[in-house]
Amino acid sequence: MNRLQNKVAIVTGASSGIGRATAKLFAAEGARVVVAARRQAELDTLVAEIAADGGKAIALAGDVTSESFNAQLVAAAVEAFGRLDIAYNNAGTLGEMGDTTGVSEQGWNETIAANLTSAFLGAKHQIPEMIKHGGGSVIFTSTFVGYSFAFPGVAAYAASKAGLIGLTQALASEYGPQGVRVNSVLPGAVDTAMYRDMNNTPESASFVTNLHALKRVAQPEELARSVLYLASDDSSFVTGTASLVDGGASITRT
Repeated sequence: MNRLQNKVAIVTGASSGIGRATAKLFAAEGARVVVAARRQAELDTLVAEIAADGGKAIALAGDVTSESFNAQLVAAAVEAFGRLDIAYNNAGTLGEMGDTTGVSEQGWNETIAANLTSAFLGAKHQIPEMIKHGGGSVIFTSTFVGYSFAFPGVAAYAASKAGLIGLTQALASEYGPQGVRVNSVLPGAVDTAMYRDMNNTPESASFVTNLHALKRVAQPEELARSVLYLASDDSSFVTGTASLVDGGASITRT
């Protein structure tokens, strides 16, 4: 416990799933947390739960594809807690799916904006604040899709998530000398509301489960523990990595 004592963190996509689990774990480990998502009510509930457990958090609702909102998040962290040490840029979407030749330009652009541009804009404003205090840790949520293999019908999603790995490597190289570590976590399937909506038949759930060597899907808390590792000093010599947390989906096709 207390691996993030005296640290300040931003978590986007915090209203549900991996982001929510990570925000709660960061707070339990001593961090003061700024949580962000589109849905204010869910964020307020999360902040109340963190407070009930003895943690500290504030919430801002907004659109992470907006540069001004990303700047506002950093300003809120500094105003409320005095600094910024950790940023988990987790917000994202599956976006428009289907045969690639049928994907609309708008659908493509919206997916790239939500998954890749938002991460760039977050890091753009987070890193300078971290450098003021000697460095920090920036983490993105990519995926095994587009890294080890991709399904048909998810071109925009796969491209945007693969782009995050390139962004990770570029930022790690550029800002490592100033003490900023940048890494991506690559989940397999995770038992979230989005996953359950997509896999709402026994056949679909069985197919996805069997993609993984462990023959199950992850719980959000399992991913949160991997993010915690990358956020904490336990990973002090880790940067530029694409960290697979995919239950072996990248090594099996059966």
